[in-house]
Amino acid sequence: MKMIIIIVQDHDADTLTQAFTAGDFRVTRIASTGGFLRSGVVTLLLGVEDAQVDAAIKVARTALPASNNKKRATLFVVPIHHFEQI
Repeated sequence: MKMIIIIVQDHDADTLTQAFTAGDFRVTRIASTGGFLRSGVVTLLLGVEDAQVDAAIKVARTALPASNNKKRATLFVVPIHHFEQI
């Protein structure tokens, strides 16, 4: 299992969240602050099976294509050693 952490600007968060839910991915949205001048950003968390990582990244790339070589999201894929719902 993997945790995908995605950091995007406020104005891109809704587009990406809707794309993930349409692709049957569960997503948790966390408001956060960071970057230059502490601009508003959103951190999205997705827990996915190893086989779903490429599909989730494809959803992000499709929903937020780079424009003028400007990147619109930062993604981290982190291994999860234990997962439990209580």
